[in-house]
Amino acid sequence: QVQLVESVGGLVQTGGSLRLSCAASGRAFSSYAMGWFRQAPGKERESVAAISWSGGSTDYADSVKGRFTISRDNAKNTVYLQMNSLKPEDTAVYYCAATGSYYYSDYVRAGKMDYWGKGTLVTVSS
Repeated sequence: QVQLVESVGGLVQTGGSLRLSCAASGRAFSSYAMGWFRQAPGKERESVAAISWSGGSTDYADSVKGRFTISRDNAKNTVYLQMNSLKPEDTAVYYCAATGSYYYSDYVRAGKMDYWGKGTLVTVSS
């Protein structure tokens, strides 16, 4: 079992920045690829970013490329999502999730994760 806890989100103005973190406990964090997802009101959940076990490989949704950065610190059992140039359409509940699959990019895109956090709300005001 892996328990995932996201940091508190918050209210940010358009163009602002926010960093989310997700702390993992339980089984070996470094054996899991990680993903960030979000779900806006009235919309389906979508994948935002993915990162490999070592952190050496990342993948992003087109909507956040160049603005968001996913990273991880395996020594701290934590994955991060740095969000810059935020837009009102980034408003959503953000979730981190873990997968043990080798094909993690595909699994993140499909939302087929093994463990999920409870989510944290990010609101971007216009």
